[in-house]
Amino acid sequence: MMKAAAIDRCVDVADQGIVVPPTRPRALAGDPGVWLFIAADVAAFGLFFLLFTWGRMHAPEVYESSRQALDARLGLANTLILVTSGWFMALAVDAARERARTRTVRCLALAMLVGSAFAVTKVVEYTGKIQAGISMLTNEFFMYYFVFTGIHFIHFLAGMVVLAVCLHKARTQALDEGCQRWITSSACYWHMVDLLWIVLFPLLYLQR
Repeated sequence: MMKAAAIDRCVDVADQGIVVPPTRPRALAGDPGVWLFIAADVAAFGLFFLLFTWGRMHAPEVYESSRQALDARLGLANTLILVTSGWFMALAVDAARERARTRTVRCLALAMLVGSAFAVTKVVEYTGKIQAGISMLTNEFFMYYFVFTGIHFIHFLAGMVVLAVCLHKARTQALDEGCQRWITSSACYWHMVDLLWIVLFPLLYLQR
C-alpha cells in the first residue's frame, strides 16, 4: 500500500512538471571506519568501568580512602579543558563545511591550544602521586586509576596528533569534501576522548 502511494505521488509530481531530487539516506558524519573504532573503544572502556565498579563493591573502604587522595579540582579542570577544546573542534567542523579557511584554522588551533592544558595538568597530577609514593602497585584502586587515565592519556595524545594533521590540511589544502571528512572524523574521535573523561571524572574522583 505504501509503495502504491509513493508511485501515485511520483505520477502526480511528474504530471505537474515538478522535478523532485532523489532523497539520500542519512549517514553518520565522518568516516564509517572511525565510528567502528569509536564503538569498539567505548565498549572496551565500558567493560573496564564494570570491572572497577565490581572491585569497589568488594572493597569500598580501600576505594574510598584512595579516592580521597585524588584532587577533584584537577579532575574538574581537565573536564572543562576537554569540553572547551571539543567546542572549538565543533566550530572548526562548521567552518570547514562553509569552506571558511581562516576560521577553520583558528578553531583548530584553539582546540589544540586549549587541549594541550590537559597534558600539563595530567603531568602535574602524575608527578604529585609518584612523589607521594603512590603507584599502580599501591592498591587495586590506583591500579585502575593509572591504567584508565593512562590509556585515556594515550588516546588524548593520538588525538592531538590527528588535530595537528587537520590543522596542516586546513592551512595547505582546499577545504573540499575530502578535507571536510578528515576534520569531521577527527572531531568525532576528539569528542569520544571528551566523553570518556566525562565518565572517568565522576567514576574516579567523585563516586563515594
